[in-house]
Amino acid sequence: MSRPEQCIPDQFRLTFIKDMSHLTAQQACYPAGMNYTFISATILLILITDPIGNIPIFANALKHVAQERRPWVILREVLIAFVLLLTFMFIGDGFLRVMNLSELSLQIGGGVILFLIALRMIFPPPNTETPEVLGEPLIVPLAIPAIAGPSALATVLLLVSQAPERRMEWIAALCVTMAVSACVLVLAERIQRVAGDRFVVALERLMGLVLVAVSIEMMLRGVKTFAGQLAGA
Repeated sequence: MSRPEQCIPDQFRLTFIKDMSHLTAQQACYPAGMNYTFISATILLILITDPIGNIPIFANALKHVAQERRPWVILREVLIAFVLLLTFMFIGDGFLRVMNLSELSLQIGGGVILFLIALRMIFPPPNTETPEVLGEPLIVPLAIPAIAGPSALATVLLLVSQAPERRMEWIAALCVTMAVSACVLVLAERIQRVAGDRFVVALERLMGLVLVAVSIEMMLRGVKTFAGQLAGA
């Protein structure tokens, strides 16, 4: 049986070889991409920002804020987190170049961070005494790190680095994620009152379980690509 390139006329064979070598180079740069769609990227961002898990954090931080003022504080903090994540979407490529980081290292490192975050969602640490904020919280600890934490920042960097030509799609996914977070957090008291604390905890642990699978898949793809690069070196 003849090889595929032998079926190509001589005048096109050189062009075919150049195209294939160019494709191979692209695959070497982004071989471990997980081919996210708009839906999968949105779900991933929602899992990472974890609005359900942030309900008790926001409730504790807003204890000393007037009831009628709380929705506006929540919306302000969500907006701050959105602006920060959006900024990382635009400066991500430059940041990776300045820090001399590859997409592969970002994928493996991001997978490790997501795995640790997911374990905390499934097995939350014991409650520790934290100093109470007596006024309106600003940026810390609600916008950062509750919403825009290290895992969320690493994820938006990963999405943009793997498919920069789909930046508008990732921005739309981020917009949907922030809208979901804002709705859940503004309605947090009603959700707790209607569903109960046990349902909220069970839902957060289910989200953590899904995030564990996503993080392991991300790490496995990165390790597989790294092993392939070592074998081809």
